[in-house]
Amino acid sequence: MTEVTPDKETRGGEPPPSSPPPAAPPDNGWRKEYWSRNLRLMVILLTVWFIVSFGFGIILVEPLNEIVIAGFPLGFWFAQQGSIYVFVILILVYAKMMDRLDNQFGVGEQENQEAGK
Repeated sequence: MTEVTPDKETRGGEPPPSSPPPAAPPDNGWRKEYWSRNLRLMVILLTVWFIVSFGFGIILVEPLNEIVIAGFPLGFWFAQQGSIYVFVILILVYAKMMDRLDNQFGVGEQENQEAGK
C-alpha cells in the first residue's frame, strides 16, 4: 500500500502557482483630469443658475422690480421666466462644452464610432 500525502498527488505534475504576479496599476491620470474639468464646469454652471434663479428671482427682486421692461418688472420676469430660459441655455452650454472636452481627451462619440468601424 502506498501512502498519499499532499506532496505526492497521484495525478502528478507541477503544483499550481500560489497567486499571479501583481500587475502594475493602470494609469488613470487622464481620467482624474477629465473628471476634474467636468466637475469644475458643473460647479460654474450651477453657480450661474443659482445666482439667476435664487439671487435675481428672490433676493434682489425688489431692486430689480424698479426696472420695467415692456410693462413687466425685471425681478418678476427673472422669477417667472428668466431662470427657466437661463437654465435651458446652461444645458446647451454644458452639452457643447462637454463635446469639446470629450474630443480633447479622445473619448468623443465620433472618435468612438470611427474606431468601431
